[in-house]
Amino acid sequence: MASLTIRKLDEGVKTYLRLRSAKNHRSVEEEVRVILRELIEGREEPLTPFSAPPAPSAATTPQRIGALPEASVTLIIGGGIAAYKSLDLIRRLKERRIEVRCVLTKAAQQFVTPLAASALSHERVYTDLFDPQSEFDAGHIRLARDCDLIVVAPATADLMAKMANGHADDLASAILLATNRKILLAPAMNPLMWNNAATRRNVAQLQRDGVVLIGPNSGEMAEAGEAGVGRMSEAIEIATAAERLLRPPVPKPLAGTRVLITAGPTHEPIDPVRYIANRSSGKQGFAIAAAAQAAGAEVILVSGPVDLDDPAGVTVKHVESARQMLEQVQAALPADIAIFAAAVADWRVANEGEQKLKKTSAGMPPLQLVENPDILATISKLTDQRPPLVIGFAAETEHLIDNAKSKLARKGCDWIVANDVSPATGVMGGDRNTVHLISRKNGEKDGEIAVDSWPVMTKEQVAIELVAHIVKSVTDKSLEPAS
Repeated sequence: MASLTIRKLDEGVKTYLRLRSAKNHRSVEEEVRVILRELIEGREEPLTPFSAPPAPSAATTPQRIGALPEASVTLIIGGGIAAYKSLDLIRRLKERRIEVRCVLTKAAQQFVTPLAASALSHERVYTDLFDPQSEFDAGHIRLARDCDLIVVAPATADLMAKMANGHADDLASAILLATNRKILLAPAMNPLMWNNAATRRNVAQLQRDGVVLIGPNSGEMAEAGEAGVGRMSEAIEIATAAERLLRPPVPKPLAGTRVLITAGPTHEPIDPVRYIANRSSGKQGFAIAAAAQAAGAEVILVSGPVDLDDPAGVTVKHVESARQMLEQVQAALPADIAIFAAAVADWRVANEGEQKLKKTSAGMPPLQLVENPDILATISKLTDQRPPLVIGFAAETEHLIDNAKSKLARKGCDWIVANDVSPATGVMGGDRNTVHLISRKNGEKDGEIAVDSWPVMTKEQVAIELVAHIVKSVTDKSLEPAS
């Protein structure tokens, strides 16, 4: 076996490998081979000199909705003044969870140093085709194939000429000839060089070969008085193009669908200072909004008071009370799908105090409670503008399934997502949830009620699973988008 790729190591292991390889003056890849060889021979070095930091616990690690998988890029930096932009490109790629290994041509080292590229990429930098430390097992083949994409930035006229004509007289050109991965070029050169007939022929050949180009852009050149097409694209443009190749756009099964979601608690004022509320954090509703938006839906989120950032790409209406929430929900109709995840307060004070209520010798002032509007039932029982799919939530502390089935019948909705919010579960305000999807088989009004119990998941996972069920329902019923 000529090469070995190990990915998705946790940060503690990566730190250990980097420190150990630095101590022994070897690359990380070489150090892994040494460790494996020592393990086979039964004489591995003790791990104590570099104890890895503990992995972060689930309680301290922030959950990210739609976190992206890691990918890897071999970045070839060509010899041109635009090479300085490639240092920023390394940072932009790593921001997108893309690992970077750098190869510098001999000319590139006149503009940027291997040390700078190594410091930014946190990886060894490669410069020599005949490096005995990496070529004893054909290292240029590993660099050509142990990645998901090869990016050349700047791609000079010389490098593109070598590629178009199959030359392989240095490490960069050998990698480009030996790869079976997609190649992204970011050309950079003088405008006359870019427009030269030889360069145009080479570019045309590379495009026929399936190489992807980004740029060059138009603007001022490094040379005084020179301007035109030839500037290398900006680092953020190249990183975006690379990410598009690495992570093609996912299908948008809810494109053209309007989804209305409620989330969070409501606050029902007693006086200007006090209010009636509950412990809902809004996390589940916000996660559903993010998942629906990622599936291509137009999402309107009506949220009570929460300490959460608005999901990207979602229209958010912030409210305080149940009556305000109902007003915003009605204003958002028509919708194809309505999901009522908000924990709406059942009651409010009949007469809100204009001033702060004071304690007196007479004891607690009487608080007369009246029932709040039932938002789920109101929308479920509409004769006009009722969404084709209405989903409610049942947060219960006892008899979960029985109460959820009763709520399904009483409210007139299509599905109920039931969860146990007893204090011991930690669901209210927590990051995990265990839910049961209650629905009528085949969507029939008087049909048998089905219960689909899901395992413990993060609230983001629950949201993704719920949206997947919605997509299946929408596809099966061929819902027409709301007008």
